[in-house]
Amino acid sequence: MPPRPAPTHFLCIPLAGMQLANTLASFRTDVTSAMSFGLPKDAVRPLGTLHLTLGVMSLNQDGVGKAVEILKGLKLREILAESRVANSNRMSAAALALSGGDTDESQLSHPNGGLSLTIRGLHSMQPAAKATVLYAPPSDPTGLLYDFCKLLQKPFQDSELMIDENRPLLLHATIVNTIYVKNSGGSSGARGKRREKLTIDARDVLARYDDYVWAEDMPITRVALCRMGAKPIEGTDDAAYEVEADVEFEC
Repeated sequence: MPPRPAPTHFLCIPLAGMQLANTLASFRTDVTSAMSFGLPKDAVRPLGTLHLTLGVMSLNQDGVGKAVEILKGLKLREILAESRVANSNRMSAAALALSGGDTDESQLSHPNGGLSLTIRGLHSMQPAAKATVLYAPPSDPTGLLYDFCKLLQKPFQDSELMIDENRPLLLHATIVNTIYVKNSGGSSGARGKRREKLTIDARDVLARYDDYVWAEDMPITRVALCRMGAKPIEGTDDAAYEVEADVEFEC
C-alpha cells in the first residue's frame, strides 16, 4: 500500500479569549522558569495556535475548493440541535437502565443556545517520564461536545476528503510540543541527542496542573479549515495557522 500523502489541512474548533490568554501566559512563565521546571520556551505553544482538531486532510487545489464548499454549507446550530437529540436519547436510555424504568426528563434537557467549553487539566500523549506532547482536554461529562464534533466530521468523511480512522476522537488542545524546540541544549529536565526526539520528564508538571482550569464556559463561535504549519504573527510573540475558510454560529 502506498504511503498516505502528508496532511495539508485540518478541520478544527479555534480556541481564544482573555481567560485562556492569561492562564497560558501564567503556565508558560511557571514551567519555563529555571526556578521551576525549566522547560524550553519554544515547547509551549503560542496562544494563536490553540484549537481542538476534528480531523486532518491531504488536499490538492480541487480538494480545497470542495472542502471549503462543504464547510460553508454547515449549519452549526442545526448540527448542534441534532447532537442534543442524540445526546439526550443516550442519556435517557442510560438513566432508564439505572432507574429501572423511571427517569426525570427535565434533568436531561439542555439550554436552547450555543455550546461552550471548559478546558481543565493536563495530560501527556506519551508516558509522562518521556513526554513530547502535553495537552489540555475539554470537559465533556455528557458527551455532547463529542457528538457535535463527530457530526462535523461526517460530511468530510462521506466525501472522502477526510479519512475515517475508525477510532475514538481525542479532543484536546496541545499546550506543549517539543518538536518545536529549536535547540535542545541546556534545557532542565530535558534529554535528547542530535537528530533524536526531545523528551521531557513531565511527571511533576502534570501533577501541578492536573486540575488547572485553562478556560471556563468559553463559547464556541466558529469551525475553521486551516492550513498546516503555524506562522509567526509579525510584531508579536504569537503565531497562528492560516485560515482557508470558516463558518460561524448563526445569531
